[in-house]
Amino acid sequence: MKARKKPVEVEARQLTKENLTEVRKWCGGTFAIEDVTDEVSQEYLTIKTIEGIMAADFGDYIIKGVNGEFYPCKPDIFHKTYDIVEEVEE
Repeated sequence: MKARKKPVEVEARQLTKENLTEVRKWCGGTFAIEDVTDEVSQEYLTIKTIEGIMAADFGDYIIKGVNGEFYPCKPDIFHKTYDIVEEVEE
């Protein structure tokens, strides 16, 4: 069997350092900093999803699903899966 995903509009925001606070509030996420090495720290947003806690890096898209759930999506997958319907001002 083959199936096609139904066309459903979702809300999405691309996570940047400039909009971190707004996106964090929007999705109920938490900002985290992890020491990768003694010299490098990784900054990211943690999001409680239906599949557990997930990390979103800067540049990732945060998507609000059809049931109000949030999850991160890498930019390449986002652009292969979604077409921009309307730009929304933050």
